[in-house]
Amino acid sequence: QVQLVNSGGGLVQAGGSLRLSCTASGRTFRGHAMGWFRQAPGKEREFVGFIRWSLGSTYYADSVQGRFTISRDNAKNTVALQMNSLKPEDTAVYYCAAVGPGFHSTEELTTERTYDYWGQGTQVTVSS
Repeated sequence: QVQLVNSGGGLVQAGGSLRLSCTASGRTFRGHAMGWFRQAPGKEREFVGFIRWSLGSTYYADSVQGRFTISRDNAKNTVALQMNSLKPEDTAVYYCAAVGPGFHSTEELTTERTYDYWGQGTQVTVSS
């Protein structure tokens, strides 16, 4: 069983930056990918980005492309989401998620149901 623990988040002014982390505990993560999703008040949870664990390749939603960066630290079983040039519309609860071994397409990795494990979520609030 893999447990994901979110950390980071908080309140920041528009244009500022925040860094979120997600650590997989329980065993060495050997899954295919880790992703980030977010859910704003009154809205459905939406895809933010993912990183393929072994390759280190990343993919982002258009809304965050060029502003957000996902990275990983294999030795620490940790993935980070660096968020720059934050906007009020980035306000949401951010969740990390992990998918087990086995290849998944880019399209599959943008979908919630692909992921097997979820973190508890962390609040990000961007003030205007």
